[in-house]
Amino acid sequence: MTAAVPFVHLRVHTEYSLVDSVVRVGPLVDAVERLAMPAVAVTDQGNVSAMVKFYKAAIARGIKPVIGADVWIADERDEREAHRLTLLCANADGFRNLSRLLTESYARADSSGRALLPKGWLEPASLDGLIALSGAQLGELGKALVANRRDRALEILDFWRTSMPDRFYVECQRVGRPNEAEYLERAVPFAAETGVPLVATNEVCFLESADYEAHETRVCIAQGRTLDDPSRPRNHTEQQYLKSAAAMQELFAELPEALANTVEISKRCNLELRLGELFLPAFEVPGAASTESHLREQAALGLADRLRASGIEDAEGVYAKRLARELDVIVGMGFEGYFLIVADFINWARKNAIPVGPGRGSGAGSLVAYALGITDLDPIGHDLLFERFLNPERVSMPDFDIDFCIEGRDRVIEYVGRRYGRDRVSQIITYGTMAARAVVRDVGRVFGMPYGYVDRIAKLIPFEIGMTLERALVESEELKTAYDSEEEIRMLIDMARRLEGIARNTGTHAGGVVIAPSPLTEFMPLYSDPDAGLLSQ
Repeated sequence: MTAAVPFVHLRVHTEYSLVDSVVRVGPLVDAVERLAMPAVAVTDQGNVSAMVKFYKAAIARGIKPVIGADVWIADERDEREAHRLTLLCANADGFRNLSRLLTESYARADSSGRALLPKGWLEPASLDGLIALSGAQLGELGKALVANRRDRALEILDFWRTSMPDRFYVECQRVGRPNEAEYLERAVPFAAETGVPLVATNEVCFLESADYEAHETRVCIAQGRTLDDPSRPRNHTEQQYLKSAAAMQELFAELPEALANTVEISKRCNLELRLGELFLPAFEVPGAASTESHLREQAALGLADRLRASGIEDAEGVYAKRLARELDVIVGMGFEGYFLIVADFINWARKNAIPVGPGRGSGAGSLVAYALGITDLDPIGHDLLFERFLNPERVSMPDFDIDFCIEGRDRVIEYVGRRYGRDRVSQIITYGTMAARAVVRDVGRVFGMPYGYVDRIAKLIPFEIGMTLERALVESEELKTAYDSEEEIRMLIDMARRLEGIARNTGTHAGGVVIAPSPLTEFMPLYSDPDAGLLSQ
């Protein structure tokens, strides 16, 4: 009796792939824990948007998280063709390189929005710290093998061996895709003859086999198709669920080295995310002054102007003492640059006739903010506490609530980009999710149900913020009656419940802007939005 070969899933897409997966991060980690797997890799399409949530959840359960992404390589000879490749981060250098590649790829997104990487960008330096999986029959090497072009396959392999010595794996899958058998018949002996390692993967897009219909429904929602459309692309199969190690061992019984290499790859991937650390941008001060001395000087000058304009005489030094105390706390916590940066773009906005609010939230309790022009409220005159905003006993980032006029807000963001470097400034991505009423309408359309019929059902769901289908079935007696009495409505609602809350599309945060001390790709990849420009992934 042979010992069981260990196995690690290296290719799981989450809902952040936006089109081809219904896997949510929490249930994924639950399932991996239940299957007693030591590690799992999330490789969403062209992004690492699930990374932080996935990393935290996996670490908390004692599961090793492997970070990576599926990318598409533009064909050098045919602009219409693209090849899949999976890149996994072995270390921090690999993550930074992946961040740069993903960011650059969005500048070349094709008409479908698929981010493309020119092969010329994939030099050894840009791939350092990364491990590549060939993409099975959807990769450039796989397509050459399916076409029985051994000479071309050798040429492609030589490129990857030169670019990624000992870090390129020929990928094997058995998920029931077209050309799969022909590919494996040629890939396995090709790997043996050339000495390149094999690895078995499964490209997971849903957790349970019973989730296939929900997955296909989600794909149709994204594509604007119906389930019964005979012309719609069918790029996925019923086998793309999270299989157990035993199931994968049975599937690849004759290729134990391909199974063992999943564990070997996971051992080589040791990216540690430095979560919770602050990386604040530097504020350039004039002359030889330090950031601290410049802040103290500007705050003192600003306070003198404020008191003069208000006709206040600080005979007892109440304002001066409060200012000194606040400055000591700000400097002690390392936030002097933060205050100067915020003051800089607010004062620029005022000088350029862009209306700015007087101050809102706990930030209005800071006399330093008042002196610098960040707020227009005198905290002493209004008996406001600085400790509600910044407290050394409860260390957290200061957070000013700043209101800019919507008609000038883009100009302020543009200024910040020019001032601190366009490669260091971006807006923040958001994700729209499938809410109760919307998901019922989406599912009804995909099922081919008449619009009026589905609209009537959707309107039975109470119109409240945060409403869920679960709550609606309790609170709406009419909806519950229809659900219990009509099989078609029950089928519609049940499918909608399976998709409710899944990420559907990207958007732009209404107020958030990220400013980094060095290029943002040192910290994260960026997504390019045609309307908003660069967004953090």
